[in-house]
Amino acid sequence: MRRFWPPVEAAQVDYERLRSSVLAGIPLLDGAAARFARAGLVALIERPTAEPVFVAVLSSADRPPWTPYDDPRTAALASGYGLLLAAAVADRATDLEPRAAGDQGS
Repeated sequence: MRRFWPPVEAAQVDYERLRSSVLAGIPLLDGAAARFARAGLVALIERPTAEPVFVAVLSSADRPPWTPYDDPRTAALASGYGLLLAAAVADRATDLEPRAAGDQGS
């Protein structure tokens, strides 16, 4: 993996892992390697096997002088956290839904 420019997308992680193994002379025999051999880079982009890596950048901000007691930064942080929790709960709820008898699922 590249030290100064880390991969952040799952397809890029797969590609960098394959690239590292080729440069080291170690053959990989996993699903990503088979798809890359069969259909090239497009196959890695369409169906990556690695988990995506999320990179966040934290920037500081000064408290506006007109709000000595109410900090809008805290409200923005709470809203963002609430959005992430709502998405996680919705995702979990769809995982727990019962399937119909004829539905095989994915």
